[in-house]
Amino acid sequence: MNIENTLNYGICILKANKIPNPYLDSEILLSESIKKDKKHIILNSKEILSRKQLDSFNNFIERRKKGEPIAYLIKKKEFWKDEFYISKDVLIPRPDTELIVEQVLKIYSQESQLQVLDIGTGSGCILLSILKERLNFYGTGIDISKKSINVSKFNADKLHLTNRTKFIHSSVDNFKIGKYDIVVSNPPYIELLNLKYLERDVVNFEPKLALSGGFDGFSKIRKVISKTNNLIKKNGKFILEIGFNQKNKVKEILKKEGFYVNRCIKDYGNNDRCIISTKI
Repeated sequence: MNIENTLNYGICILKANKIPNPYLDSEILLSESIKKDKKHIILNSKEILSRKQLDSFNNFIERRKKGEPIAYLIKKKEFWKDEFYISKDVLIPRPDTELIVEQVLKIYSQESQLQVLDIGTGSGCILLSILKERLNFYGTGIDISKKSINVSKFNADKLHLTNRTKFIHSSVDNFKIGKYDIVVSNPPYIELLNLKYLERDVVNFEPKLALSGGFDGFSKIRKVISKTNNLIKKNGKFILEIGFNQKNKVKEILKKEGFYVNRCIKDYGNNDRCIISTKI
C-alpha cells in the first residue's frame, strides 16, 4: 500500500470509531510510523510503504480507535516552545497550563536570580519551560510518583537543564527542603464524582493520581496551599492552576493561609484557570 491509501484507511477507521480529528491523527501516526514529517507525506503520496511501516501504523490506529491519546502513542507532546517526552505515568501537558509559564515570565525579568519549586511536576514541562526562558533561575520539582520523576529527569537531560534542576520523589506532605521565591503547581482538581464524565481519552488512559482532587475537588489544592505557606519566602509568588469553577473557594483558602490574591487569569476558553498570589 502507498502513503495515500494507508492514510485514507486510517482516517476511515478513526471516523467509524468517532475519534475527533481523524485526518490530523492519521497524519501524525503515519509520520511517526515512517519517521518522516507531514511535508514528506503530502509530497510523496504514491510512495509504497514497507510491511514494518504498515504494521506500525496499523498498531497505532488500533490503539487510537480505542481512545488512547496521541501523546501516549507517539510518546511526546509539544508544550510552550519544546517537545517533551511523555509516558502513561504522567498527565499530558495542556495548552492552558502554558499560562503558568507565561505569568512567571511576565513577572520576572531575565536578570532575576530565583529558586522555583514545582509541586506535582509530572513531565517537568512547567518547570523546564520556565528555566529555558530564565537562565538565572534554579528549579526543584517534586512528585509523589517515582515514574513521573524519571520522566522529568529525562526531559531535563533532553533540554540540557540538569545543571539547574533537582527532581525529588516526595509527597508534598513530607517535603521540607528549602525556601523558594516562586512556587508553581498544577495539582489534581477534578471532583471524584466528575471523573467518569471526562472524555474517554482522559478517564481511561491518564493517571488518576494526577486528575482526582478528592471528594470535593479541593483536597489536593488545600494541601498544596497549606504546604506552600511553609515553603515560600515572604513576598514570594505562588501560581496555581485551578478548575473553571473553583476561583472563589481557592481565593478563600489562600487568604486563610496568609496569601494576598493578585489576580485570576482566564484560559483560552475564557474559564478561570490560574490564580496568582503573594505570600504576605
